[in-house]
Amino acid sequence: MTVTQQQPLVLPSCDPTTPLGLYVHVPFCATRCGYCDFNTYTAGELGADSSPEQWHVALDVELAIAADRLAPVRPVSTVFVGGGTPSLLGADGLAGVLDVVRRYFDLTADVEITTESNPESTSPEFFEGLLAAGFTRVSLGMQSAAPHVLATLDRTHTPGRAVAAAQEATAAGFGHVNLDLIYGTPGESDDDLARTLDAVLAAGVDHVSAYALIVEDGTALARRVRRGELPAPDDDVLADRYEMIDERLTAAGLDWYEVSNWARAGDLTAQCRHNLAYWDSSDWWGAGPGAHSHVAGVRWSNVKHPGRYAVSLRDGELPVAMVEELTPADQHTERVMLGLRRSVGLPLSELDSDERVQAVATTDAGLTVLRDDRVVLSNRGRLLADGVIRQLLVD
Repeated sequence: MTVTQQQPLVLPSCDPTTPLGLYVHVPFCATRCGYCDFNTYTAGELGADSSPEQWHVALDVELAIAADRLAPVRPVSTVFVGGGTPSLLGADGLAGVLDVVRRYFDLTADVEITTESNPESTSPEFFEGLLAAGFTRVSLGMQSAAPHVLATLDRTHTPGRAVAAAQEATAAGFGHVNLDLIYGTPGESDDDLARTLDAVLAAGVDHVSAYALIVEDGTALARRVRRGELPAPDDDVLADRYEMIDERLTAAGLDWYEVSNWARAGDLTAQCRHNLAYWDSSDWWGAGPGAHSHVAGVRWSNVKHPGRYAVSLRDGELPVAMVEELTPADQHTERVMLGLRRSVGLPLSELDSDERVQAVATTDAGLTVLRDDRVVLSNRGRLLADGVIRQLLVD
């Protein structure tokens, strides 16, 4: 791949009828969680050019430029507002984000519009406002129902708040609600996870995302592990916890459709279409500080700091930090990496002759199964997904 730094963005021509995804990054958080290495900032970390109001103005400019660069404007089939903590903007602020999107893009009739929310910054009125604004899906950061696990992660919501928020969203009229979990936190027991899953199922949501804790360099959690205050996550424990999650969710009628995501069985509308676009290597424009985009084999990312982001757009320039032009080989690698993580699997036709030999080897080892001329991870293979992918991608 060709990687350039701070160079003009040049996009190839695209089919104007092919739907596009939009991601909007809200970089603001009330506090910083100890495990988080996302591009987020608390009020004390921001400079004079970094208020939510200035971010909103800059977002308007970026989406105007995006519509111009993508002309003729492609229909938008998914919008995902992530962060950070988008719910800090309130329902009115998030409605304003959608106003900007609609100013420059046409939304498809069946558009999926999601926002992430932290449970402590939501309320019944908040969800009612989101629904009125046009949001169709809410994703709530639950992480755990165990107080000591939330404390280790530096999460500020009370253990029952995430379930209450999910029920408030449903009562407001949302048909699609996700709860995010993190498993394998130091100090978490099997009973802690079991109680968390009890709470998730009691919430009645149609989607669950569950991610193994990763200790990222530069985070407060990494410093605590390095000092010996906390043990590092154990791979065997993580595998056991994943199996527990999968067993409980499957028994409750939630099927995995990507290694870390489960949705209501038999209901394709419960799956997150925006994330499916990522996994299918479709096109999306990421707006906001640090957001990543992909259009027609070109990937780029914005500058991270909200101040620099706003200043670039104030000068009428896209705040591009890095551009990658993906070669056919790069694109093939990504299709294998992302496609194999999905329950529909990877078409054998995607693999070359050497990779097909490896696919047979993974099947013989019980890591994959062949189903309708597709390579699909077995239950055991899901625990070793990264290794299976490396084996398929032979040199």
